[in-house]
Amino acid sequence: MSCPSTTLTMWAASWLAGASSPDDVIDAVQSWAPMHLVGAGDAEVALRLDLPWPQLQDNGPIVLMRIARTLSAEDPDTQLTLVLPAPGDVRGLPTGTDFAAAAIHAEEGILVGAPGQPGAGIVPTVEGPDVLRWTVFPVPVIPQPVEQMGLGEAEFEMRSAVRDAADTLASMRGGFAADDRDPRARVAEALEEFSHHSYPESTPDRALRIFDTADQVAAILTVAGETGVRAQTAAGVAAREETLRPLWSTIRAARLGAVAATVRAARPRV
Repeated sequence: MSCPSTTLTMWAASWLAGASSPDDVIDAVQSWAPMHLVGAGDAEVALRLDLPWPQLQDNGPIVLMRIARTLSAEDPDTQLTLVLPAPGDVRGLPTGTDFAAAAIHAEEGILVGAPGQPGAGIVPTVEGPDVLRWTVFPVPVIPQPVEQMGLGEAEFEMRSAVRDAADTLASMRGGFAADDRDPRARVAEALEEFSHHSYPESTPDRALRIFDTADQVAAILTVAGETGVRAQTAAGVAAREETLRPLWSTIRAARLGAVAATVRAARPRV
């Protein structure tokens, strides 16, 4: 999993489709933090979705599931859509909204609602070492879904990204500081952090492979982006970021495609 928003999107969609239990969703979300707080972004959404404002409410996963259920009951076309915005790439965001601003800052978020209709946007932020805060924003109009990368294309792109990321890390070794630890050990540690998160049973096998490969590439890029920075000039750090940016973009696109496919797979066949 790449972020709490990914976890909630996949598991809540599976629960709404009747393929997972509430406990499954709670357990999956709590793998990110033992305590989850939920609050409204403003009085409007607090009134509509029965949320505290400006106070916060605990039992976050249960509250978030209730929000998804409420909006689904209002409109059967309600969807859960993951967004992973980055500088220069804000596709899928409802422009000019507080949700969009918060999602850009957090680099993640979830849209809940039927395209073309009012809905809600949810953004997680870290409140402390063991606490995540989820803020629920009103979204006047849920955007139309953005076409995502197909699983076949995503899997191909991830295989290429593994090679490119490894080559990038190897090419940067000359800039490592003397006290940097073995980058391979650091990559293993970074990858271990991703392995604690589970996936719904309805997740397609190809999507699982994409998530696993994306985690590998992300671990390599994380180490490449952090290792040896102290030994570099500002220009060197900027050049490193420029080198890594296309690979991070590929990871985001592949993850978005895999999540979208997983959400579709969870829907009951009619």
